[in-house]
Amino acid sequence: MRIGFGVPVSGSWATPANMLRVARRAEELGYDSLWTFQRLLYPVGHPMGSVYRSVQDPLITLAYLAGVTERARLGVAVLNMPFFSPALLAKQLATLQQVSGGRLEAGLGLGWLPEEFVASGVPMRARGRRAVEYLQVLRRFWQDDIVSHKGEFYEVAPSHQDPKPSPVPVLLGGTAEVALRRAGELADGWISSSRADLAAIDDQIYIVKDAARAAGRDPEALRFVCRGVTRVRQAGQDDRAPLTGSLEEIRADVAALAATGVTELFHDLNFDPEIGDPEADPAASMRRAEEALEALAPGA
Repeated sequence: MRIGFGVPVSGSWATPANMLRVARRAEELGYDSLWTFQRLLYPVGHPMGSVYRSVQDPLITLAYLAGVTERARLGVAVLNMPFFSPALLAKQLATLQQVSGGRLEAGLGLGWLPEEFVASGVPMRARGRRAVEYLQVLRRFWQDDIVSHKGEFYEVAPSHQDPKPSPVPVLLGGTAEVALRRAGELADGWISSSRADLAAIDDQIYIVKDAARAAGRDPEALRFVCRGVTRVRQAGQDDRAPLTGSLEEIRADVAALAATGVTELFHDLNFDPEIGDPEADPAASMRRAEEALEALAPGA
């Protein structure tokens, strides 16, 4: 199983200097990939948790990291498709794929927060149908010399959009069964969410693979990326969630997740409120993150 690391994008520790330190050290330690995520708005009083209140833009962050790293793949888990036109996102991702030397991992999702849809001027209805059409148009921009489309949600007059990128892996998020089946039918793989029950992730992997098989695709060719919401704590806590606990317990959890069919896992400390909260001490957050980065490195 390949191991990646979430760069600082949430809270007071999410500074360019810290992004640079984490990204370069992760490469030196052998991590396979570096990951970001998207949060467009944090509605006042929303119960989602304050780690979402201050989040850097994921694509601009990845563009910055592309210029200061050489080997690690660069992923976003996930961009919400309805907040971009297909033409705009196709251009942005194609450019990022080019400037990164072909290292992009495009995680895409539907979004779930009504306030973000309102602010983006997009209705929440029919998100599933919109996603299917969106992926068709996105790939046409990357593959067709002349792009032309007229569908239920999007219309493109016959146009060129160049330069074409090298193949961009498209990974879909989502937790509902219909979303999992969509990933198996249409994508290169699936990404778990920050709130996923990792103790039941094998059930979700099964659904994705079953949908791929029913669509005439090879389920073993798909990738299954686990966002490893990692919280380093004292050992032996009651009702411990996977990837929460001592370093030894977390390492054992990683091995157990590999046995479920997860092909890739990235440790994401942004969702630890003691690190990713805007009120957390940035120096202490960075110190704890670097300790985890070193201790959880592949082969450590």
